[in-house]
Amino acid sequence: MRLIICTTAPGEGAPLLRTLLEERVVAGGNIIPGIRSLYRWKGEICDEAEELLVMETSAAGLAEKIARITALHSYEVPKVLAVEPTDGPAAYLAWVRQHSDLV
Repeated sequence: MRLIICTTAPGEGAPLLRTLLEERVVAGGNIIPGIRSLYRWKGEICDEAEELLVMETSAAGLAEKIARITALHSYEVPKVLAVEPTDGPAAYLAWVRQHSDLV
């Protein structure tokens, strides 16, 4: 099974994604700059500039992958969501599986 993991981060997307690639936590990803997040945190409404990371990975070791992303993230409680794509080209899905197994 292949997954897409998404997280938002305040300008730390490239180093975060590079570390996850080096550690084979994910096979690849995209950084979408210029998003704006509004959320409630500790009784306040926050309005932050962030980046959206969309990363491809296999489902193997998902709990460990989420824990690693959370540990590297600067937020106390980061958004880390995993979703399963329902379809895609077989060659692409095989590439994701091949390049995202934790070593």
